[in-house]
Amino acid sequence: MARESKKKVQKLEGNKEDGKKPKAPKKASGTKNIKNTQTKTKTTQPPLKNKESTQAKRGFNPALIVFLLRKYLSFDKSQPFISITAILAFLGVGIGVMVLVVAMAIMNGLSEEFEKKLFVMNYPINVFAASSRGISQDVLDSLQEALPDLGFSPYLQMQVIAKDGDEVSAGVIFGIDFKREVEINSVLKEALKDKNLDLLNTARFPIIIGENLAQNFMLTYDDKLSLFFTKLAPTGFVMSPLLKRFDVSGIFSSGLRAYDMGYFYTNLDSLLALRGIDTNLAQKINYDGIHIYSTKPMEDINRVRLALSKISHPALGLEGWWQQNGNFFAAMALEKRALFIVLMLIILMASLNIISSLLMVIMNRRKEIALLLSMGFSVREVKRLFFWLGNTIGFSGIILGLILSSIVMYVLKTFPIISLPADVYGMTRLPLSLALSDLVLVIVGAVVIVCISSYYPSLRASKIDALKVLRNE
Repeated sequence: MARESKKKVQKLEGNKEDGKKPKAPKKASGTKNIKNTQTKTKTTQPPLKNKESTQAKRGFNPALIVFLLRKYLSFDKSQPFISITAILAFLGVGIGVMVLVVAMAIMNGLSEEFEKKLFVMNYPINVFAASSRGISQDVLDSLQEALPDLGFSPYLQMQVIAKDGDEVSAGVIFGIDFKREVEINSVLKEALKDKNLDLLNTARFPIIIGENLAQNFMLTYDDKLSLFFTKLAPTGFVMSPLLKRFDVSGIFSSGLRAYDMGYFYTNLDSLLALRGIDTNLAQKINYDGIHIYSTKPMEDINRVRLALSKISHPALGLEGWWQQNGNFFAAMALEKRALFIVLMLIILMASLNIISSLLMVIMNRRKEIALLLSMGFSVREVKRLFFWLGNTIGFSGIILGLILSSIVMYVLKTFPIISLPADVYGMTRLPLSLALSDLVLVIVGAVVIVCISSYYPSLRASKIDALKVLRNE
C-alpha cells in the first residue's frame, strides 16, 4: 500500500515537471469556435439588411394595384350611390373639357376672322404723311427697292358725304392705283375680278362702293352717286362744299357694315383733279400715304422703319393694324382669358365629385384597406392606389371631353346648326380655330385639378389605423 501511494505521488510530480496540463486546450478551441461563429454572423448581417431593403423595394405590385383599381371602379350593387357619384364625376370632367375646348376654338375663330377683315380694310402696315408736303414718289421707289418682298400701294384720301335723295352717309374716299391695290386687297380683287383695271385707272370719276351702301341707296352698276367734299369752292359771294357725281363701277363686300358704308375707292387722277393738280405731272405727285402688305407685320414693321431711316424724306408716320385697333383686340383677349377661367370652374366643380366618390369608397372599404395593411401592403401603396383611382376617373373624363369636342367642332363646321346675322358679324357661321397652345393649356389645367382632387382622399386612406379597424370592425 505504501509503495503504491508512493508511485502515484512520483507520477504526479513527474507530470508537473513535464509541463502537462489538464484538458484546457479543448476549452480554448471552443472559445475560438464561438468567436469565429460571431465573426461570421457579423459578416453576414449586411447582406441580410440588403435583402430586406430589396424586398421592400420590390413590395410594390403593379398587378395587384391594377386588380384593385378594376375592383373599386366596377359598379357596386350594394352601394350604387358610390358608383353613380364616380360616373357623375367622369361625365362632369368630360363635359367641362368639351365646353372649354369649343369655347376657346370659337374665341380664336372670331379673333382671326376680325383680324383678317381688318387686315384687308386697314392694311397690315401703313405709312402716312405727317406734314402737308406728303410722300414723294422717290420715297415709294426707295421702299420698293429696299423691301422687294412686301406689297406697296400709294393712295390719296379725302373725307366725303355720299348723298342720294334723302339718304346720306359719311365716309372716306381713297384715290388708288387699282393694279397695285388688288395685289394687296383681296376684297377689292374679288369685286373687280371681271373689270379692266387699265380702264379704271384712266376713267373719269369711277367709284367702287360697299354692298351695304349700294343696298341702302338702291344703286347698281353705272348708276350715279353724288359726293360732297370737305374742300370748299367759291359760288358767288359764299363758299360751298365741292359736289361731284361719280359713276358706280364696282361693288365690294368686306363683311363688315362699317367698311361697306364708309369706304369708297376711285383712281388717283380723279382725286388729283378735284385737288386742282395737273395729272400730266404724275411724277411729282405727293401721296397721302402708302399701304404696305406683309404676312408678318409685327416683324416687318421694324424693317420698314429701318428702311425709312435711310431715306431722305419729310415727316412720316408709321403704324400697324394692331396699333389702329389695339383696344378692340385687347378687349377680345381679356374676354377670352375671363371665359377660360369661368369655364375652368366647371371642371373644378366636377372634381368635387371625384373627392366625394373616393371618400365614400374609402369609408366603405375600411376593412379591406386594413387587411391589406396587415398583409404587408405599405402605407405608400395605399396612397398610390387611391391617388390613381381618382386619376383614372379624371383622366378618362378628359379623354372623353377631347373626343366630344372634336365631334362638336366637326358638326358645327359641317352643318349650319348655328347661323349668325351677316350684317352684324360679317359671317353666317361660327368660325372655329383651335390653337395648339389653348388645347395644351386646357389639358394641363384639367390634369392639375384632377391630381389635386385625387391627392386628399389618397392621403386620408393612408392614415387608416389597421389595428383599430380590425379590432372594432
